[in-house]
Amino acid sequence: MKILLLGATGLVGSHVLSLALADSRVTQVIAPTRHALAEHEKLQAPIVDFNHLPDEAALWEVDAVICALGSTLKAAGSKAAFRQVDYTYPLTCAKLAKKWGCPTFVLTSALGSNAKSPFFYSRVKGQLEQDLRSLGFDSLTVVRPNVIRGDRQKVRLGEVVVIRIISCLSSILPASCQVSPATNIAKALFEAAINPTKGVRVISSKQLI
Repeated sequence: MKILLLGATGLVGSHVLSLALADSRVTQVIAPTRHALAEHEKLQAPIVDFNHLPDEAALWEVDAVICALGSTLKAAGSKAAFRQVDYTYPLTCAKLAKKWGCPTFVLTSALGSNAKSPFFYSRVKGQLEQDLRSLGFDSLTVVRPNVIRGDRQKVRLGEVVVIRIISCLSSILPASCQVSPATNIAKALFEAAINPTKGVRVISSKQLI
C-alpha cells in the first residue's frame, strides 16, 4: 500500500510516519515537506513549496492520503496565514490526489468544527470538512481530537495550561472533553487509511482517549 502523508514533521504526523514505516502493509510513504526528513528505505520525502505544488503522478498517485497539517492562530501569525495552512493546503492536496485517482482521504480536524461556527478556528476546520465531502472520495474519515497531548518541539504555553486544567478535572469531565493523546490520534488516522470505510466517517474526541 502506498500512502501520502501531509504534515509528517508535526506532533501527530511524526507518529503516523513511524507507524507507517514500521507496518509491513505499507510499501511506500510519500511525505512532502518543507524540511528534510531522516532517510528510510520506504520513505520518499520531497522538499516542496505548498504554494506551488507539482501536479505529477509520482506524488499523488497513492492508495490513501493522511492529512496531519495544522497550525494555531498564534503560530500562524494571522487569520489569513492560519487559513492557508489549515484549509487551502489540505484542500489543494486533496483535489490533486482525487484527480490522480486516490480513493481514500483521512483528515485531522478538531473538536467543535463547524462551517457555520462563530469562532474562526472552528469555522475554518468545518469549511474544510465540508469541501472535502464534496470531492467525492470513496472513503473520507474525519478525526476530531480535543486539545492534543504530546511532546512538541516547540512548547505552546496556552495548550500546556489547558491540558493541565483538563487533567485536574478529568474525573468529572465527559469523555468528549478529555485531552487527546497524539499517539491515539495517529493510530486512528493510520488505521482509517489502512482499512477505509466506504462513505464519510467521523471519529470523535471521546473515541481517542
